[in-house]
Amino acid sequence: MTEQEAGRSAPTVQTLPTGAVFAALDTSPRGLTSADATALQGRLGPNALPSAGRTRLWRELAGQFTDLFAVVLLVASAITFLAYGLQDPRDLGTLQLAVAILCVVMLNAVIGFAQEYSAERTAESLQAMVRHTCRVLRDGERREVPSRELVPGDVVVLEAGDAVPADCRLVEAHEVSVNNAALTGESDAVGRTAHPVAAGPVLEARNCVFMGTDVVAGSAKAVVFATGTATEFGKIFRLTAAAPRQKTPLQRQVALMARRVAGTALAIGALLFLVRLPTGQPFVETFVFALGVMVALVPEGLPATLSVSLAIGVRRMARRHALVKRLLAVEALGSTTVVCTDKTGTLTRAEMTVVRVWAGGAEHAVTGVGYAPDGEVVDPQPVRGLLRAGALCCNARLVPPSEQAGWRVLGDTTEGALLVAAAKAGLDVAAEEAAAPRVAEYPFDSGRKLMSTVHKGTDGGGYRVYVKGAPQELLDRCTVADWAGERRALTDALRAEVIAANDELASQGLRVLAVARRPVPDARPRQDTAESELTLLGLVGMLDPPRPEVSDAVAACRRARIRIVMVTGDHPLTAEAVARRVGIVTGSAPTVATGAEFEALDDDGLDALLDRPGELLLCRVSPEDKMRVVGALHRRGEVVAVTGDGANDAPALKHADIGVAMGASGTDVAREAAVMVLLDDSFASIAAAVRLGRSVYQNIRKFLVYLFSHNIAELVPILAATLAGFPLVPISAVQILAIDLGSDVLPALALGAEPPEPDVMDRPPRSRKEQLFSRAVMGRILFLGGIQALGVTAVFFWHIHASGIAYSEFTEEDTVYREAITTVQAGIVVSQFFNALAVRTDRQSLLRIGLLSNPWLLAAGCFGITLMAGISYLPPLQALFNTAPLAAGDWAVLAGLGVLLLVAEELRKAWLRRRTPADPKGGTR
Repeated sequence: MTEQEAGRSAPTVQTLPTGAVFAALDTSPRGLTSADATALQGRLGPNALPSAGRTRLWRELAGQFTDLFAVVLLVASAITFLAYGLQDPRDLGTLQLAVAILCVVMLNAVIGFAQEYSAERTAESLQAMVRHTCRVLRDGERREVPSRELVPGDVVVLEAGDAVPADCRLVEAHEVSVNNAALTGESDAVGRTAHPVAAGPVLEARNCVFMGTDVVAGSAKAVVFATGTATEFGKIFRLTAAAPRQKTPLQRQVALMARRVAGTALAIGALLFLVRLPTGQPFVETFVFALGVMVALVPEGLPATLSVSLAIGVRRMARRHALVKRLLAVEALGSTTVVCTDKTGTLTRAEMTVVRVWAGGAEHAVTGVGYAPDGEVVDPQPVRGLLRAGALCCNARLVPPSEQAGWRVLGDTTEGALLVAAAKAGLDVAAEEAAAPRVAEYPFDSGRKLMSTVHKGTDGGGYRVYVKGAPQELLDRCTVADWAGERRALTDALRAEVIAANDELASQGLRVLAVARRPVPDARPRQDTAESELTLLGLVGMLDPPRPEVSDAVAACRRARIRIVMVTGDHPLTAEAVARRVGIVTGSAPTVATGAEFEALDDDGLDALLDRPGELLLCRVSPEDKMRVVGALHRRGEVVAVTGDGANDAPALKHADIGVAMGASGTDVAREAAVMVLLDDSFASIAAAVRLGRSVYQNIRKFLVYLFSHNIAELVPILAATLAGFPLVPISAVQILAIDLGSDVLPALALGAEPPEPDVMDRPPRSRKEQLFSRAVMGRILFLGGIQALGVTAVFFWHIHASGIAYSEFTEEDTVYREAITTVQAGIVVSQFFNALAVRTDRQSLLRIGLLSNPWLLAAGCFGITLMAGISYLPPLQALFNTAPLAAGDWAVLAGLGVLLLVAEELRKAWLRRRTPADPKGGTR
């Protein structure tokens, strides 16, 4: 697509009258035909910005060698090669060590590259799961199409919360304002008009809207004049597509840990060199040995394992319908302490159905469920005027069933329910719209809690305003009521009757809307005039049933000590009824605060409200109130997850630790502001993501314990032999590297894929201040590493002493010595197999989760033992590692040491469970 084709009318389109815009862009008020749109798509290409240029594969692979651990190993390998060249005579073992170090670096580079490549492809596929669609007129019908299929000439329908999908000229605008921050940096919303403006820079044209910006308020129709890279945003995007990636806190914490580990390894290597040098060992051999031990202490598999664990966590969350956009969300999910959740769509199905209509003091039942217009209104005649007014004051459209789906709503689900109810009452909504065409609109906003439309009168003269909205707000603007065909003044007694009817419907868990009307003399009355002195027509009660999976998810959050605060715009009685159904409210007297009460609170009062024990419901609150709640919770040190679907929710979503947007019903603005998108809009997906987020962090700690505990088992025998005066080493550097390759990387990767523990949601949230290497983690490393170290040190000296040979007479070729060092290497490998099983749980018994529940871990452990058997029995590997065949009794002893380690860890967990038993109930904090 060329910019000349995709944006050819951009310089002049803002100066044209509305009627001339259609002709200039080869379209009409009915939009393009499907055939014309398809032809333009084929010629111009998709309305999409090019993806950021991928780093070439060879560059990605080369990048694996810049990691700190890789650099340390490469330097060590170069020094070892140099030492081999300086030796006289040259020792083949030194060359083997240098080659082994290079093999370790290459293997981890390949694994790291494969994981990063897989993670990038996974991220691309997950992003594609979020549909980016827009509403257009094609063949005169409103349709929902992928945004990438837009072409110049398409007529786009925009509403508050929509992301503008392309550069467009407005041809119809109703109180429209947009946020141009992505283009101009100005965060304040700016008004837009459909009238022509003077020639000038297109970005300054008040009758144009641009790709990458958001509709903050109002509704409009606009004609696309530029798509893809021809848009103003596309021109900027080409300059900024290569922005550098930022590291998350976890990545920075791991980088700090890597520096500390590398420093510790260097210090231990230097210490061993200084300790062994006075024993009479040759200088070069002693230096090479110390260097080899230092290399062995570097957990070179850690970066790859970390990437695997995070990538697996993101994939698992996606399978549970939670799309995580940034790794930061994975980290924060594990420590979430408060969830501020909306009601509609998150706790409920967002499948509104009108079940009651109240008018003239009488209640009328409505049958049927869902969006299919099947059912009836009992005694419909008295409520037809009410339902007609409600249907005319709607922007949504009902979409008939297709092969892929049944009846569905294009637009707001509440408005869809009104349209269905009108059809059930025998009204032809399309005919009513044609008879009373809309001429103006005052869109809904969270401050007024109303929406109004102005229509031509059906009697040939004047205009009518139809209003729908929150009952209390609308009732305050009414002066009379239509009472069974009579106009009655809204006396205090009549108002009380209406409020009682509203409370009765709300107490049944119904969402209630009020509907009103008034005549006006002209097509564009002032908004305050249009929405005053109204005639109340009645109330509509809609049922939005709770999602069946939510109750279990709420119970899981309560056990996990996560506080759930319902923050909704609905009536307090409706909110409490739904909250009781799903288990958020279980007590007899929850704290319920309305928007009016909330606004009267200062910060101290808000803090006191949030400090109250028990359940908390915040009702009739605005998005600004939600933002205050998030700020107050942050002041209390809480880690907050917030759900939202509207454009006005974006500030709270950005300010929260975890902003959670709705993928199915949410606005583009909300999805962009959030770090997690629920593809199914369900609260249960939040609970599942928290569970998986906790398990990701736990798995990272598990493989840290696994990797570092065996380092103790490698180091202690060397120190013990040195202190005992034994002239040779109990395990060589090449053997240690073989352990790292065969028994470290693959089991650690398998631990990164460990499923969540059964009790992961029975524990309190993790503190955000808690470090990866906490006291508990270090204690567990020393406990498990100490058992391994004592075991392999004991079997080494048992072999040496059983031979009856003096220490000074041992040589590297001695069969007993070769058997002894083989026993040490095999002991570490076998104990690591049992160690991998032991670290699978923090508190629970291994038997509870099942020995076979992680087959990849068992396979990785068996691979390590098989490799060790090859090193012991195959002559080529015997020559390489200076090993000897082990007897069956040796393997039995080593297996016994592994079982001892596993039993000791199980006893430690049992003691921990008795000392700090988990609270089975959890509850609200």
